[in-house]
Amino acid sequence: MSRPSGEATRPSITRRLCALGALLALAAAFVVAITALVRNPVELAIAVVLLVIATVAAWAALVRRRAARIVLAIVAVVALGAIAALPDLRTFVVLPLVLVLGLLAAAAARVALGKDLATPVEAGRVGPARRGVLLMNPRSGGGKVAQFDLENVARSRGITPVVLHRGDDLRALAEEAAAHADVIGMAGGDGSQALVADVARRHGLPFVCVPAGTRNHFALDLGLDRENVVAALDAYGEAFERRIDLALIGDRVFVNNASLGVYATVVQSPGYRDAKVSTVAGQLPQLLGPDSEHFDLSYRTPDGGDRPPADIVLVSNGPYRLDRLTGFGTRERLDTGALGIVTVSVDRARDLPTLITAELTGQIARYPGYRSWETGEFVVSSGQSLVDIGVDGEALKLEPPLRFRSLPGALRVRVPVDAPGSAPAALAPKGMRDAVRALFRVLAGRPAG
Repeated sequence: MSRPSGEATRPSITRRLCALGALLALAAAFVVAITALVRNPVELAIAVVLLVIATVAAWAALVRRRAARIVLAIVAVVALGAIAALPDLRTFVVLPLVLVLGLLAAAAARVALGKDLATPVEAGRVGPARRGVLLMNPRSGGGKVAQFDLENVARSRGITPVVLHRGDDLRALAEEAAAHADVIGMAGGDGSQALVADVARRHGLPFVCVPAGTRNHFALDLGLDRENVVAALDAYGEAFERRIDLALIGDRVFVNNASLGVYATVVQSPGYRDAKVSTVAGQLPQLLGPDSEHFDLSYRTPDGGDRPPADIVLVSNGPYRLDRLTGFGTRERLDTGALGIVTVSVDRARDLPTLITAELTGQIARYPGYRSWETGEFVVSSGQSLVDIGVDGEALKLEPPLRFRSLPGALRVRVPVDAPGSAPAALAPKGMRDAVRALFRVLAGRPAG
């Protein structure tokens, strides 16, 4: 049986009204921008230039030290002050007004398009688990296991809860549970999800993901509602089951991604989890400043050509749709049978402002030092004895060479029948033209895709 990810029915009146609202907000944003341009083109151009200068200077200050950092910070403040001092205050209002209208259009479009753009996922409907087991990490996600009373809720549904205590070996507990379970699940962060998913794979058992971690990227791309933790337990009842890929680094399974270079080094910092922004700001001068060295990370590109050493290498379980490097985006599918590879190289003296602009505008793929491709296997070498790497958000140090491999269709995964069913990347149009065309289709009472 195929699980339909899109809606073939006529869009509801609410969705049609949202499509109308999105198109009107988008049109209003263009009208405001064009009116300001016609009325005072020179002043608007000056405002845009000053805003770019302020943004680039502020971000460049993060990768400089001492006097250079102070000077760049002053430049950013002066540029912002100059915008506010422009004779026509309406010019100063145009930029945030266009931004607000754009955000309103995006929010309305998301409701209007619903799930029409998602590619249907092949899944079979299965009956309730008879001997379901759920492992739980009570320390994940700031204590979500206790917050949602998962242990008692699971027990009330006939699911055997196994609570991980300090000092316990999660793999050993999962192996023990797999010996008598017909469905096994994990309530915790993505690192724990990967470990228990690996045990499920080895035993040929279906797996249930319960988003009780902090970010729950795996649950997001499975199409689960990350805010409704208890609802994920419905996968132990009547559910949809499908096969998805897993990825390996050496003999370690991961479900999301492994990062090397800048991000991996920052993640290693002791204060990263408690103060991410300040930790990144403190680390960037050493990692991407003009006097810093490139990371010693070498690999083969698809064309076999020589490339500069990469400052960021992202290896993912399936390709991500990336607008920015921060957050790592989402994946349209988890069954492509390939690793997604992204590398970014930065010329310290020339490219940093361009990289910052591409990141801030959500156009990272347009940055000249950005490359992405798909492959079944990938090897990263280094002259270092140990390489910093973040695997599903966990900081590790591993010996090179690092060997990555995709495991196509390795895991049977169950999701609730009424789960959202699609990752954000599967629902988002691939460009402005596609988005506008889809909105007009919904407004006319037809499915968007």
